[in-house]
Amino acid sequence: EGGIERERERERERERERERERERDRETGVDSRIVLQVRLRCTEGSVRWVYPGQALRVVLEPNLSSARRATVCIKPSPSFRGASVFIERAGELELLLTDGWRTEQVFCFPADGAHSPALYLQASPQRYWSRRTIGFRYELLSNRSAAPNLDHSGLQTSCRPCNDKELLMAVCSSDFVVRGYIKNVSHDSERQTSLVEVSAVRVYWQRSGVFEQLENAGSPQSGSSWRGQIHTLLRCHVKPGDGEFLFTGSEHFGEAWLGCAPRYKDFLSVYQTARAARQNSCDFPSE
Repeated sequence: EGGIERERERERERERERERERERDRETGVDSRIVLQVRLRCTEGSVRWVYPGQALRVVLEPNLSSARRATVCIKPSPSFRGASVFIERAGELELLLTDGWRTEQVFCFPADGAHSPALYLQASPQRYWSRRTIGFRYELLSNRSAAPNLDHSGLQTSCRPCNDKELLMAVCSSDFVVRGYIKNVSHDSERQTSLVEVSAVRVYWQRSGVFEQLENAGSPQSGSSWRGQIHTLLRCHVKPGDGEFLFTGSEHFGEAWLGCAPRYKDFLSVYQTARAARQNSCDFPSE
């Protein structure tokens, strides 16, 4: 009896899915029978649509229990012109981006807790696509403290200094933790961001290769042997400063974004106090 009821529920769900497809057809004028559908299991990656037809439906189904509480961000490729992206919410489509976006712009939206996040790409029928490829990169970000705050327009970081608890957590959960100096700060008024050039004395860890070791620089512990760039918001008013800092933060689409960045001596004081009280979140190589 239980098996019969489960089969009935699956049939009802299939019928609801067919109804959602019919609703999408009415909204977009695209026949769902010629919509290419793909399902992705990774939390980040890229999609390339070669010789795009009318529409592509991308469902993000990572094998993570926390994915339904995530935020989805996409970064269109430069060749994306002439296509639109919709967010699918319970069978209804909400426009996320179309022509007019800035190069390097990132678009984010919260994942619906009831359904797997789904994107619906529609190619413009006026465009000649026979020799074109459009695509985008995507990331699913969990609601962790080390991740930047997000809004509809893209990645953003908080400008306020981290408190002791946030700092201790940042050195344990950030995508990168680096000790070094600020060499230069440049500003991009179009993107409303600042770029901090860092000369690193030590790279404790990093998720990818944002910080690169200079050629013939010796060991990672040698002075000023690493170089890297960290992004932050223009409104944070970051300026070059003397002294040694501990830089932490997150990486998104190959870019480092600033999180907590205390002076190194201040961090050591906080960490040693927490360690003495056995309140440190993880062990940090402070020697």
